[in-house]
Amino acid sequence: MPEYLDAAATTPVDPRVLEAMLPYFSEIFGNASSQHIYGQQAKAAVEKAREQVASIVNVEPSEIIFTSGATEAINLAIKGYWEANRNRGNHLITVKTEHKAVLATHEYLETLGVEVTYLNVNRNGLISIDELTSSLQTDTILVSAMHVNNETGIIQDIHRIASLCADQGIAFFTDATQAVAHIPTDYSNDTISMACFSAHKFGGPKGIGALVVKKGITIAPQIHGGGQENGLRSGTYNTPLIVGFGEVCAKCAFKNPFNSQTAILEKVISTSQVRGHFLSNQNRSPHIINFQIDVDDATNIKSLLGKKAAYSTGSACNSSIITKSHVEEAMEMNDSELLRFSFSKYINW
Repeated sequence: MPEYLDAAATTPVDPRVLEAMLPYFSEIFGNASSQHIYGQQAKAAVEKAREQVASIVNVEPSEIIFTSGATEAINLAIKGYWEANRNRGNHLITVKTEHKAVLATHEYLETLGVEVTYLNVNRNGLISIDELTSSLQTDTILVSAMHVNNETGIIQDIHRIASLCADQGIAFFTDATQAVAHIPTDYSNDTISMACFSAHKFGGPKGIGALVVKKGITIAPQIHGGGQENGLRSGTYNTPLIVGFGEVCAKCAFKNPFNSQTAILEKVISTSQVRGHFLSNQNRSPHIINFQIDVDDATNIKSLLGKKAAYSTGSACNSSIITKSHVEEAMEMNDSELLRFSFSKYINW
């Protein structure tokens, strides 16, 4: 089997997390919305997990809304905020290098008549604060910018961006899916209105995520039904996955676990004899490393590396045709391709 170097896509469930989840598939099986003892047991587990998830981003438990993952949370945040606040304005701002879930959501809202500004990034993947400032309008109601880019690991200065927005009375949302558990994520500051992340990026189960909605921020639900999650996300609680989400947040400790994995990566690259260079780690999350190769080498990627490492090219491959990702295009990488290698402290080598 090739070395698994694609943790930014997903990670295996930490054994401690799996152990914590198992009783809630069979022994403690009640519906957390039921009032009897079985339901109360499940509800207590859900609320404990809510406290654990809130702790990793330093917000109040009441500000955590459980979702099926980051994509749903993104849709709820952006669509929900616009729907609840469109009387205040009809202009949104985001960044060209955002995750497709963010970009596609904005593109959908454009079909409803919403005006959207897509900010450029420089060769280092960072937005210009001057461009952001000049893009703000009297009817701007929301700015969205991810904390850590999923393809490059680049860290945006979201606290500076959020502060600028707050000064103008504008809400700020950050996709923190690649940030949580990898860099400090203190979102307690009121300038950060909303944030989202999911469990499977750092040792938790797939199919569970969270949206942080700060007190005073109003959003409209996108799923209607029984009124769970303060009426913002209806549906039966997925108690086992919620428990797993809480457990992985509780077990997470910030440290640098990537040294041995980086050594494996360097060995894979050297033995594959691929020409290129590692991008600087400056202003990047430590769990994502990019290797830049010449376009002429792009068609040899699979034959040289495919048997030795499972990784991401950051590109969509169709037969022999390599199409640059939207992130690479925004960073104007016209003569090169990026390989993304990503790691997790929850993968044992």
